[in-house]
Amino acid sequence: MAGHAGYAEEGYDIVCSAVSALAINCVNSIEQIAGDTVETEEESGFLLCRFPCGLSHEGRILVDSMLLGLNMIGETRDEADRPYLVVDEEVS
Repeated sequence: MAGHAGYAEEGYDIVCSAVSALAINCVNSIEQIAGDTVETEEESGFLLCRFPCGLSHEGRILVDSMLLGLNMIGETRDEADRPYLVVDEEVS
């Protein structure tokens, strides 16, 4: 994940908050529920996750669930009909 949604001023941006909550919950769930190893790099507006041992079936389900939520948030658009969030589901 990279960038900010621009829905509202920093600290009041409900789109960024929702995206952050989904992503952080997914990472925590992959580690604690699926038992997969996750390496992360975090900065303001940026989250990179690596799965050095790959994802288990349960981990993949958790990622798919996060993507479902992110895609639903991505349907939210600004006054110019631009999405606040663009989801690129390509996994490398």
